[in-house]
Amino acid sequence: MPHNQDLSALTAQAEHWLMDDPDPQTRAELEQVIADARESGDTAVLADRFSGFLEFGTAGLRGELGAGPARMNRAVVIRAAAGLMGYLKETVTEAPTVVIGFDARYNSDVFAADTAAVVTGAGGRAVLLPEPLPTPVLAFAIQHLSAHAGVMVTASHNPPRDNGYKVYLGDGSQIVPPADTDIAGHIAAIDSVASVERPETGWSVAGDEITQAYVDVAVKVLQPDSSREVSLVHTALHGVGSEVLRRAFEQAGFMAPVPVEEQEKPDPAFPTVDFPNPEEPGAIDAALALADQTHPDAVLANDPDADRCAVAVDSPQGWRMLRGDEVGVLLGHHVLRSGRITDDRNVFARSIVSSRLLGAMAQAAGIPSEQTLTGFKWIGRVPGLAYGYEEALGYCVDPANVPDKDGITAALLIAELVAEMRAKDKTLLDVLDQIALEHGVYATEAFSVRVTDLSLISAVMDRLISQTPTDVAGVSVTQADDLSDGSDGIAPTPGLRLTLADDTRVIVRPSGTEPKLKVYIEVIEPVSGTHQLSEARSGAAQRVEKIKAAMQELTTV
Repeated sequence: MPHNQDLSALTAQAEHWLMDDPDPQTRAELEQVIADARESGDTAVLADRFSGFLEFGTAGLRGELGAGPARMNRAVVIRAAAGLMGYLKETVTEAPTVVIGFDARYNSDVFAADTAAVVTGAGGRAVLLPEPLPTPVLAFAIQHLSAHAGVMVTASHNPPRDNGYKVYLGDGSQIVPPADTDIAGHIAAIDSVASVERPETGWSVAGDEITQAYVDVAVKVLQPDSSREVSLVHTALHGVGSEVLRRAFEQAGFMAPVPVEEQEKPDPAFPTVDFPNPEEPGAIDAALALADQTHPDAVLANDPDADRCAVAVDSPQGWRMLRGDEVGVLLGHHVLRSGRITDDRNVFARSIVSSRLLGAMAQAAGIPSEQTLTGFKWIGRVPGLAYGYEEALGYCVDPANVPDKDGITAALLIAELVAEMRAKDKTLLDVLDQIALEHGVYATEAFSVRVTDLSLISAVMDRLISQTPTDVAGVSVTQADDLSDGSDGIAPTPGLRLTLADDTRVIVRPSGTEPKLKVYIEVIEPVSGTHQLSEARSGAAQRVEKIKAAMQELTTV
């Protein structure tokens, strides 16, 4: 933002917002920002907060907490809730029912209560979940309560100062176009927070029966007679997954995983991790340290709202976290072998940036598969879905009840598979070897280019699309797809997909939730015998590294 933006116009805009802000904390914060701008003449900080409304899209809202329309705060949330109700009253023939969940982040409970008040004031029926709970519990509750929509207040694995607002429709799936733009239009039509009716009572607060109903359904993903003999370590990364996961495991007949105690209880400051995302380096170090002491069969990690699940296994080189694609194909393999394919649910789905191996497995099994845009708002809507995943640690193993990623049921199925392998004196690595022998080595890698200026991402994407490389690391590009044009029946989305002469696939796309550019690489190396498996993996790894180095150069900001 320019430092010399007109001070008087900007402060007038800020003071107008200030008069309408219902939160004393953010009012005081904004008053200080205004005072600082007047004293210094530097409008950069103030202008950033008034650079526009926090954009409402298919991910709902997500952003840094703070005062002003470009931050997450009560004024923005109240407008979002009012916009959602405006949309529902146009599209639903009865008084809308909205179920509202929240995690343990700063202000999540406040934003959830504000949403319940707005729904009630607009003539709807609001059901507020009783405590901070995993996102999958909210996704389940929508269909369980026959609600018309659901709201989950969470920023998932974002930094501590962020929060977010995810919106689901009555089928339990997150919103997709055109619902997002329709809701955004209703939000834009809200003149002021003061005009939004917010009674102090009138909504209902659910009891523990919702969580228990979720657990009752979750344990049914397991085979009744499968082994429960397994030892596990679990970290909730200071999120809300620990208690529900423990209940599910114990009800299913497993021993409860050994918790990483310093990360077991919800804590919005996330004090022991730099970034509360199990994908990030160092995030599960405490869990791996505990595993060194307790020697479990595997390590499980949920992200803070427990809709994702990470898995680590012991290897000859020590504990290592499996890639999201590795867990994705392990779960797909387990679903195929354990009788979970039915006539009405027989489709495998993956996001376009996830490994093509799941499609190869489905083809070999004679069942259909689909690829979708990234996000479970798309995967969860695939007709006939039996199982779906995306490489960012998201897995949907019970789409009939939770058509969204679910880190609790995924953990249960992984535990079942680990127990099955343990009974045979084998591990998940042995299963991955078996899959590679059947289908070849599919080696994947991803990296991100983080930015502070979002325009840099657009500049890189524009450059790549207008000057598409003819080769990557010396391998010819045989096909280049501008994903913004739409491809393979998939709706347009920002991104570029390159297919190389050796069937390597590279996808470059902006993140939908964070200020970064993401690059996904996959190479395929055939395997013709057990003795060649290690050789094939080594060759694939070398190819990946060459492609990665080339793409890092091509995506330099």
